[in-house]
Amino acid sequence: MPTDQPASVPPLPSSTVSDSPKPAGPLAGVRVLELGSLIAGPFCGRILADFGADVLKIEPPDTGDPLRTWSLVTEHGSLWSMVQSRNKRSVAVDLRIEESRDIVRRLAGQCDVLIENFRPGRLEAWGLGYEELSRARPSLVMVRISGFGQTGPYSHRPGFGNIAESMGGIRYITGWPDSPPLRIGLSIGDSIAALYGVVGTLLALHSARETGRGQVVDVALTESVLSMLEAIIPEYGYDGRVRERAGNLLGGAAPTNTYFTADRKWIAIGANGDGIFRRFCSAIGRPELPDDPRYATNQARREHIDELDPIIIAWVAGRTLDEAMATLDAHDMPGPAGLLGRRHRGRPQYRAREMLLKVPDDRLGEILMPGVVPRLTRTPGAIRWPGPDVGAHTAEVLPSYSARTLRRVAARTVSAARKPGAGWQASREKCLGGPWRYGRAARERRRLTSGDQIGGGEDRFDAHVGDAPRFD
Repeated sequence: MPTDQPASVPPLPSSTVSDSPKPAGPLAGVRVLELGSLIAGPFCGRILADFGADVLKIEPPDTGDPLRTWSLVTEHGSLWSMVQSRNKRSVAVDLRIEESRDIVRRLAGQCDVLIENFRPGRLEAWGLGYEELSRARPSLVMVRISGFGQTGPYSHRPGFGNIAESMGGIRYITGWPDSPPLRIGLSIGDSIAALYGVVGTLLALHSARETGRGQVVDVALTESVLSMLEAIIPEYGYDGRVRERAGNLLGGAAPTNTYFTADRKWIAIGANGDGIFRRFCSAIGRPELPDDPRYATNQARREHIDELDPIIIAWVAGRTLDEAMATLDAHDMPGPAGLLGRRHRGRPQYRAREMLLKVPDDRLGEILMPGVVPRLTRTPGAIRWPGPDVGAHTAEVLPSYSARTLRRVAARTVSAARKPGAGWQASREKCLGGPWRYGRAARERRRLTSGDQIGGGEDRFDAHVGDAPRFD
């Protein structure tokens, strides 16, 4: 667990965490079968689980979800995976064999929702397509998240977050005018698609309750990103203009930027509304600026931002972060925020709203996690347990199957396969393609990436799931 977390972060209320698989919340009674891995599909499942859905996560028995080896990895798997799989039950079956696929069919017949992010056509090839599964359960909602959607000339292609963010336009407009397009520091394309997946799930469930008929929720990463482009598309259609990179400036409003303080820290300031801009000018000792025709309106400020921004830069540069924030707060500016990771995590607003929670864990003691969003006043979500070990709930979810059958569908001992031999370094080398690239390990990698199994590799089980991990 993080050792540098401020002691002021409050512990979880005892009522927030429970060992019981019986959830409460607005989605209690909804059962979800999650066949996705890594980011988009599992993030969609995580949100549903946070609000009480019983999410059964199907994982390959040997390695589990590849996210278990992404980012910072402990001897029990990555911390990210423990957040992404929180509140879920893990079922380990090997989808390469028909007996396992039959188990999935039986589970789907008892579920309200199925989430998957395979390449289009993979489930159909396994006999797990919507037409087949919905014959047994007509009300089933299938959420399909892929790079390009289930139809169209690109639908057969594997899709990744970096491709979707590029094709969707976000990468082109991110960065400085004299630099190449930049990547946002998070897998934003996957996350946006996951949120659309949640919206589609709730809409389809509402319809199913009214009509008794389910449907497919078809979410494309490229379209999810494209839908976030604000005025870019209509502006292009109007006169052919193309939005270009502008650093931290906001093309539609001014001033808004990040600024460097006297104590070598960063502060984000937004003063783009006319009334807010007037208060901001009073705060920085320049009350005359709003009456200057160059700065009187948002359109005028946009056109003269190259003259206005240096004034703000100079003011911020003469003050420490605390001084600047105190002054702006005193003038009722919109939440001036210091861009400081460690300090930011401890801010009282997050503490007050339980957005930083220490979740008890039998393996690590406790794990610091983001809280549940959104907050519901009458039927709130909750974190009941962190992401479990691979297959921790297989016997519990499949009580009618014999131990011999479960061993066969699980194929091999999970606990031994999941432990990285030298801890973090072994997982790091595996992700970077070190010893994992050669000899017997290389043959195993090729087997896992043959396209017939959930897990690993270039195609990552024919799913789009985001960029490769970074260790810089």
